[in-house]
This record gives sequence, structure tokens and C-alpha cells, in this order.
Amino acid sequence: MTQPANPPPLASSPRLLSIPTDLGPEPRTRPVNKWAIAIAVALGALLEVVDTSIVNVALTDIQAALGASLSEVSWVVSSYAVANVIILPMTAWLGQRFGKKRYFIFSLIAFTVSSVMCGTAQSLSTLIVARAIQGLGGGGLLAKAQSILFETFPKNEQAMAQGFFGVIVIAGPAIGPTLGGYLTTNVGWRWIFFINIPVGIAAVFMCATFLVPDEPRSARAIGGIDWAGIALLTAGLGALQTLLEEGQQDDWFESSFIRGCLAIAVVSLAAFVIREMTADHPVVDLRVLRYRSLWSGSIISVVIGMALYGALFAIPIFAQSILRFTAEDTGWLLFPSALTAGFAFPIAARLLARVDPRVMLAGGALVLTTAVIQLAHLSPQTGTADLFWPLILRSFGTVFMFLPLTMATIGPLPKKDVAAATGFFSLTRQMGGSIGVAILTVFLQRREAFHRTVLIEKVVQGSAYVEQRLGLMAPAFSSNGADALAAHQKAVGILDGAVSLQAAVMSFGDTFWATAALILATLPLVLLLGKPSKGGPAIDAGH
Repeated sequence: MTQPANPPPLASSPRLLSIPTDLGPEPRTRPVNKWAIAIAVALGALLEVVDTSIVNVALTDIQAALGASLSEVSWVVSSYAVANVIILPMTAWLGQRFGKKRYFIFSLIAFTVSSVMCGTAQSLSTLIVARAIQGLGGGGLLAKAQSILFETFPKNEQAMAQGFFGVIVIAGPAIGPTLGGYLTTNVGWRWIFFINIPVGIAAVFMCATFLVPDEPRSARAIGGIDWAGIALLTAGLGALQTLLEEGQQDDWFESSFIRGCLAIAVVSLAAFVIREMTADHPVVDLRVLRYRSLWSGSIISVVIGMALYGALFAIPIFAQSILRFTAEDTGWLLFPSALTAGFAFPIAARLLARVDPRVMLAGGALVLTTAVIQLAHLSPQTGTADLFWPLILRSFGTVFMFLPLTMATIGPLPKKDVAAATGFFSLTRQMGGSIGVAILTVFLQRREAFHRTVLIEKVVQGSAYVEQRLGLMAPAFSSNGADALAAHQKAVGILDGAVSLQAAVMSFGDTFWATAALILATLPLVLLLGKPSKGGPAIDAGH
């Protein structure tokens, strides 16, 4: 990356920086209710994170209730994700323009009102529009919550505060299917939206009470509105997210729609980068990427997003398609890992005060890799007990990567750049999840087809054994009244089903092996995050 001609000084001496440094002088009147603020913004972030996954288990019920096709109902998920990634990079600018407190409360109100719209929707189009509004509100909640925590807590309490935030980010995607499965099965799909209302109201009240007011900057003070940048960002990220969400449904690049999305994404994002790097007052300050800690940490964040959301995408599919779990059963399967995240974060926060964050990152990556490799040994006989410990280890590994990575990436930045950096950092995690799910979906299908072809060849080559198996099964069907031809066809069908089942299981194993390899391949980037000083965890933010 090209170095700026006159980079802003990070410290008065070449010493390495402590986490977090250059966040400005401590305010004389520090907020009295720091943890009340933390709980208030955490409620908002929890709403956003849970709603990324809570709808997935209810799509079949929504499809039946609203008379939609499978491709149409998928937009209930896609509209939320597209709106989410569009707004995330703009949260810093919106916070400046309207004030952080006002913008956060506005996002909460928009999210809560749109939840009412979703729950009362009588048509698919209304539901999709309401989900898009919900995604716009949710994106503001996630990025601003983390930014507010960095700006509220003194540096010696940052690790604990970010650990508290991390519990939500890691546990939320696991809580979503559990809660969604229970509500859909026992109450009705509309309640996956109505459940947001009391939480949203409580969060609005707490934020109005405890958040410290700040004065918004006028459009003139921040250089007016960069409409061109907003348009290019909306087109580029919207097309890219749509491609990732709908590509599998539309057979990827066999579809002219998906090819069009790719072209729009490439052209718009390239033009957006050029625009924002040359504009005097950009809507998204890409200049924050001059900090080495941010761009290297963001790359690792993409991988964590892929591992976090990718594993949570693959396990439910395996549980429901191979083990025949219900949506509620699948949710309860994931629930212990959500509790584990809550238990692990305080431990990680305390260790961060004593251990090099790079060591914690590497250790977490190795634990996560171990868990993923254990998941790669799935079989048709796999049960809940076989999945329990790998999922627990996955939570520990993710926590021990997420917290030190957050502190190493955002902590060293000057206070004026924290808001822009957290928006970008949150975007990389969200995009990592979308990219991971898209890639893993294709990988699963391709590997399943490959393994099926190989297994069929082996079955044909061992035809004597096959004929023996068929000879044993066919009489059983004949004894139930089937003629010889029908009995033979049923026996062949059972054998074909066994081949398909084994091919599917092997494809899941390949998926987890690939995820483990990806995690290990990104480990060298940890070295770019800098070396801590002897006084505690510290990082060279470097340019």
C-alpha cells in the first residue's frame, strides 16, 4: 500500500503503542454509567446479529403462508443482508452528520418499527421492503455500538468492554436459529419479528437515558453530502451482496442477472474507491486503511467471518439433511456454543492484559482449526454427542481470535478514526460471512457431485458385491407383495440413496478441511499487527 507523504504522527516517540493509544485525553467527567451504556448499545447490536440468522429456519413457513416460491422467499434474507452491508461503511459519516446518539437511537427505532412491519406483512413484497429497512437500521446498530464502546471506556477497561460486545457478535448467530426454531414451531413465524419489539423499546429507553449527547456536525462543516460516493457504494456493495446471496439460486454465472451484478459490482466499487480517495470530504474515509493494523486485521476478519458464519451455515444443513433434525432441534444443538462464548470472553479479556495478542490470535486460530478438523470427520452415524465438543471448541477458538483481533485492529487508532475504522471492520466480517457461505455452498455441491461419481464407479467395478447386496434386499420387497422387477428397482433405489448419502457426508468433510486450511493460511498476517510492549498488550499501528 502506498504510504502517505505526511502520515499523521502516532506517538511522540518511536516506541510501540499500547492498546488503545491516541484515543485522545481522558475526559474530565467520564460517564458515570459506563456499563449502562454498554448494555444499552449491546441490546441494539444483539437485535441486529440475531436477525441475520433467525429468519433462516422460518423460510419454509413464510413461503407457505405468503404463497411464494423458494427463489422469491430467499429475498427475505437477501434484502436484509444487502441493506446491511450498504449502510455499514457509512455509519461513521452518518454519526458525524446527525450525532452518534441521535443516529443510534434513530437506527433502533427504524429497526423496531420495521420489525412490526415484518410481523404484520400480508404479502411477500411488503415483507421484503420491511426487511430492507430493518437491515439499514441494523447496520447502524452494529458498527456504532462498537464505536461507542471504544469511545466510552478508558483504555484499561477496553478489553473487558470489547469482550462484552464480542459475546453478542459470536453468540448471536447461534442464538438466532435456536430462538427462531422455537418460535416458529411453537408460536408462529411472525413472532420471530415481534420478539424484537420489547427489546427494541427497552434499548431505545436506555440509550435515551444513558448515552452522552453529542452535537452533530453540519453538512457544511463536514463538506456537504457526497452523493456520488453514496450512489457508487450502494450500487457496488448492493450488487456484490446480491450476487453472493442469490448466486446459488440462479446457478451463478449461467444467469445473466448474476453476470450483470458482477459487472455492476466491479465497475461501481472501482469507481467508488477512486472517488473516495480523491474527494476532499468522502462519505467513507478509506484513508484509514493507511494504518497497517486496520488493513491486516480486516483481512483476518474476513476469514473469521467465513469460519464463523460458514460453520454455522454448514452444521444446520448437515443436521437437517443428514441427521433429519428439526429446525428446533438444530437450534438447541447450537445453543451450548452460544453459552460457551459468554463464558470464554471474560477469560480472554483477562488474558489479553498479560499475553501478547498475537499469541492469543495464533492460539485461537489453532483451537478453531482443531475444532473444524474434528467436524471434518462427520459420518451418517454422527449424533449430537459427536458434535458437542467440536462446537464448544469452535466457540473458544473464535473468541480467542475475535477479541485480540478487535483490540489489535482498532485499539491503536487515533480517536478521530475509530468510527470510520469500526464501520469498515464490521463490514469485512459481514462480507466474510457472505463470501464464506457462497463459496461453501458451491464447494459442497461440486464435491458432492465428485464423490458421487467416484462412488458410482466403484460400485459398478464391484458389481459382484452389488449384485449380492441386491439379491439380499430384493426378496424382502418381494415378500411384501412386490413383483420381481419392482423389488429389484426398490433395492437399486436404496443402494443409490446410500451412495448419495455417503457422497453428501464426504462433501461436508471436504468443506471443513478447506476451512481449516484457510484459517492456517492467514496466520502469517498476525505478524503485521505489531509487537506489544512490556507494559501490556500493545500494537504498532504502523503505516
